[in-house]
Amino acid sequence: MSVDTSIRAVLRAPQVARVLLGSQIGRLPTASGPLALLLFARQSLSLAAAGLLVAAYTAGMAAGTPLLARAVDRWRQPPVLWAAAAVSGLGFGTVMLTGGHLAGAIAGAAVAGFGTPPLEACLRTLWPALLPPTTVPTAYTLDIAVQEVIFVVGPLVTLLAVTVGGPAAGLLAAAVVQLAGTALYALSPAARAWRGVAAVRHWAGPLRVPRFGVTMLGVVGVGAAVGSIAVAATGYAEAAGDRRLSGWLLAAQAAGALVGGLAYTRARPGGPGRLPLLAAALTAGYLPLLLTPGPVPMAGLLALSGLALPPVLTAVFLTAERLAEPGTVAEAFAWVSTAFVVGSAAGSALAGASAGVRYGLVVAPVAALLGTVVLAAVAWRDRAHGRV
Repeated sequence: MSVDTSIRAVLRAPQVARVLLGSQIGRLPTASGPLALLLFARQSLSLAAAGLLVAAYTAGMAAGTPLLARAVDRWRQPPVLWAAAAVSGLGFGTVMLTGGHLAGAIAGAAVAGFGTPPLEACLRTLWPALLPPTTVPTAYTLDIAVQEVIFVVGPLVTLLAVTVGGPAAGLLAAAVVQLAGTALYALSPAARAWRGVAAVRHWAGPLRVPRFGVTMLGVVGVGAAVGSIAVAATGYAEAAGDRRLSGWLLAAQAAGALVGGLAYTRARPGGPGRLPLLAAALTAGYLPLLLTPGPVPMAGLLALSGLALPPVLTAVFLTAERLAEPGTVAEAFAWVSTAFVVGSAAGSALAGASAGVRYGLVVAPVAALLGTVVLAAVAWRDRAHGRV
């Protein structure tokens, strides 16, 4: 008798809808926070300062996520999540109260990012406890696919708050929404019942496994490809004479990723060799963008380029789960997020430094190709040692 692995089966499982919704709400500041900081700094500081605040927030999040997830592995989820949300909210509040002092605002932004609750990693540690093993890959893909909604709803929350209460209200909304989502998730019976695996700890955590560390380098390449597109799309829109086009172009790519993710929930998870194949498909999807056609065809090409991203990330998380040593799974998932964020920042910087729209668009396929080569090397080594 076959097991139902559909999206409906995942959402019907007890507590799944609640923890998924709570995680999504709590993660809205990953999209709304940078915009809130940007709008706040544009009014009270400068455009250059705005970039510094967003960079500090992103750097804080990249540094804090693995450390907080390591604490989750060693203790429990709710205490770490509550403390993190409080620290992050304090950071947003500090930015609001700086009165235009750059150093204080940067420090506050870094604290806000550092305290970002590791809801993504925590949620993915719950799937094996809530679902049959054959359904867990579907849950990974569903979570990754609906993540695209965060990057649509998050900025809208910020814009609504700023419209009603001014730039400071955008920061307040980010802190409140983050706390609300964390509460919905952390108070669930599943989150309260979860316990980390007792194991001998090593200071390097999952990075102690060489193949895991190499895989994270491949994820940096994937993140660089994705991060470069936001900057390249903005440059394309400006060259087309309408900066507002960038929002529609990025929305088209997000829609493509949502469709690709939902479609991939019907696929079998596959073995370690599937990850480099999916990464190669992601790379191929970026190549047609170099044609730089008119806005409507470009939106279509961007939608196509987004199709393979959720399948790639699903395969990455399955690989991380497979490679992580006992007692380090939450931290392993957090390292995936950090590697992706670091890569995204690097890709944005490279695309921003490129001369011309077409050169900016080259960053994505090149970065994705480098990531594919790294991931293929890991898969080849697995095959060579009979781990497939």
